[in-house]
Amino acid sequence: MRPPIDNSTVLIVGAADGLGPELARLLARRVRTLVLVSSQVARLEPLRAELRAANPTLGVLLRTCNFCDAADVDALLGYLEQRIVRVDVLINIADVGAPGLFAQEQWERLRQTLRSNIVVPALIAHRLVPGMVARGRGGILNVGSGASRLLLPGASVFAGTQRFVDGFTESLRLELEGTGVTVTQVSPGPLDWEPPLPDECTPLFHLSARRGAREALAGFERGAALVYPGAGHRWVMRVVPRLPRWLQRGVGRLALRGVRSRLLLAPPTRTTGPGPPVLLASRPEPA
Repeated sequence: MRPPIDNSTVLIVGAADGLGPELARLLARRVRTLVLVSSQVARLEPLRAELRAANPTLGVLLRTCNFCDAADVDALLGYLEQRIVRVDVLINIADVGAPGLFAQEQWERLRQTLRSNIVVPALIAHRLVPGMVARGRGGILNVGSGASRLLLPGASVFAGTQRFVDGFTESLRLELEGTGVTVTQVSPGPLDWEPPLPDECTPLFHLSARRGAREALAGFERGAALVYPGAGHRWVMRVVPRLPRWLQRGVGRLALRGVRSRLLLAPPTRTTGPGPPVLLASRPEPA
């Protein structure tokens, strides 16, 4: 089952960074309307100008929305209805994370991770799926992280939220089989603007946002259930989850040593008040 992309309206949640702008660029030449949503709408203005210059007939709407607030989500959808804009495809980028040891982390950062990666994809899908089912066509692309299948000390809450994205997307896909609604999960690894991996690992795991977006969209159009962009990352995600859990724990303990070393070397950060979340998978700011 292919999602209805051509001449459609696509809503991208978390459009300002990472795979968001690249997916918008890929879709701009094919869709009728792009609705780009971010907590930092001003950062989307240059992207809108770029997309309109290259595609004069494209409609581009920029909006901000607190997707953890049902009333705010309903207000966004009401705004679109007033303009006779019906969402055919939802792309949700659910990869906000606050790296650090759980016992030392600020609760507000962890809370932001939980809300952005669990509440947001569930709430917006809950509002849009019934209409898609009624029309017999639609698509949902949830962008998460390979952390959904790994043990990640130093990112325990983030890894837990990615397990939700994995279970939610896979289960929703089964529920919607035969309805005309395509559901796909994309689980990327580190992308090219993040802190680099050790030198000996970089050639294998390096992946640009543009290539990640291309592979994500290609998998979505195939109707794939799960997409791992990048050959190196795809290999790891096929092998590591099949290891015995005791061996995965051993790998996690080795990783934890590196996490603690980096935290000791990291510059001091403020300890009061909520700080901005840091992305572990695909983009540097939350939606």
